[in-house]
Order: sequence, then C-alpha cells, then structure tokens
Amino acid sequence: MSKKNSPEGKILDVAYGLFLEKGYRHTTMDDIAQETGMSKKTLYKYFPGKLELLSAAFDLLCTRMRAKVEGIVDNRYLAFPLKLRSFLSVVATYLAPINPELFEDLREHAPEVWQELKAYINESAHMRFAKLIEEGTKLGLVNPRINVSLVVMLYAAAIQAIWDPKFVEQFPEAIQKGAKMPPSDAFEQAITIIYSGILTEEARNEFQNA
Repeated sequence: MSKKNSPEGKILDVAYGLFLEKGYRHTTMDDIAQETGMSKKTLYKYFPGKLELLSAAFDLLCTRMRAKVEGIVDNRYLAFPLKLRSFLSVVATYLAPINPELFEDLREHAPEVWQELKAYINESAHMRFAKLIEEGTKLGLVNPRINVSLVVMLYAAAIQAIWDPKFVEQFPEAIQKGAKMPPSDAFEQAITIIYSGILTEEARNEFQNA
C-alpha cells in the first residue's frame, strides 16, 4: 500500500492494516500514531482526519489494482487463458483481504468512500472483465453462444456475495451458513467456477451430448 518509503506511505500502510484488522469504526488516530511511532500532530500534518486517511488508503488500493488489471488486459503477448486467470487472481489478491465487516463499516460510516469503491469495481473490474471475455470470444476460446453481459453479471454477483453482507442476507440462513468461508477461499472458488465450471470433465461431456 505504501508510496515508496515516505512518512505518508508509512502512515497509509499502517492505517490500512489497522482498518483491515479492526475495522474503520474501531480504529482511532491514537492507534495509528502508536503503530507508526509518530505523534498525532505528525499524522494530521499529512491527513486532516481518519476519514481522509481511509479515503487515501482506498484510492491507493484502487490505483494499484487498476494498473495491474490494465497491464493484464492490454498485454498482447499474454495467452488468453493465462490472461483470464491472472485477471481474476489480481482482483482476488486486492479485494480478498477486505472482510465483509469492513465493507459494512464503509457503507454505514464512510458512504462516500463506499460509493467510490463500488464505482471503481464497476468501472475497472467489471467492464474490463467484459472486454476480456469479448477478446476470448473473438479468439474462439470462449463459447460464442455465451452472453457476455450475463457472464459479467454472474461474476459481479459472485464478488458481491463475498463482500456485501446486505446481498448475502437475502438468502436463507442455511445457504448463508453454507457459504461462510474466508474471503480468500471464496474468491478462489469463484475463480475456479468461472474458469472451469462446476462439472467434472466426464459430466461436461455427458451434458454436451444430452
């Protein structure tokens, strides 16, 4: 998360780690000052308050994620299967550490940051994913009968199910309990389903011949 080794970068690193560990509400400027070994006066020199620090941390997260995603999608020398896998892995790497409780914190106590993050995910992750699937279709590596927009919506729903408690609450309790797992595991399974489907090779052959 850091911006090189600057004091500002150190503050962002520490603050982001605390936000992940304790949530936004329960992280204080005192906590951040103690972890950085800086005075609160120094913190306020770089950031007017905790909300601005939160916003800067997520801005940096989105900037780095955007650069990685664009680098993958625009790479003409990367084979499509590897490009797809790399894209999904990058999204998981950046979003999986953010637990649902922190997302709920953002929605309730930092709505502007929440809306900016949602807009970023829609613009950078979803639209670039659509572009990637369209590329695979042109290359003959994605089934042309598959509706690209539907694939993106299914992918988006899978991601939302991981980080949005409100989305999860609409399902029966038994489904909610069955889906409980660390975000990193959930991302990995979502990637596997998108990449390989849910059927075994034998079952896929039977399904195609049915």
